[in-house]
Amino acid sequence: MTLGKGDPVPPPPGKGEFEVKFTSRSAAVGWLELCRQAPGNTLDAWLQMRTGPAPVVPTPRHHRLKGDLAIGTRNGKTYPQWQIEVTGGGRVWYLFDENAATCWLVHAGTGHPKRTE
Repeated sequence: MTLGKGDPVPPPPGKGEFEVKFTSRSAAVGWLELCRQAPGNTLDAWLQMRTGPAPVVPTPRHHRLKGDLAIGTRNGKTYPQWQIEVTGGGRVWYLFDENAATCWLVHAGTGHPKRTE
């Protein structure tokens, strides 16, 4: 399966769920690597984005990013940017577009993102 920019993260959302889409090919590649290395944790992250992408009570493993990373831009619009810690180093970053009921997967990777260091 080849996944890339703009593609939805399979399968399609159920009733009341949020859609998850890739913003880039590199996010898709990183997602597939997370699926390979930590399938259970990646499934949990996917479920969190589908059912509760902006938790009222954030946790250390699922929270909004801070500072310059708290907001991300897509197609000229700004959105809150969230992070899910999938593994000790693996992270998923996504923009939450509540109006479109979509999480835009910006980054997925098995190593800690250098932008946060």
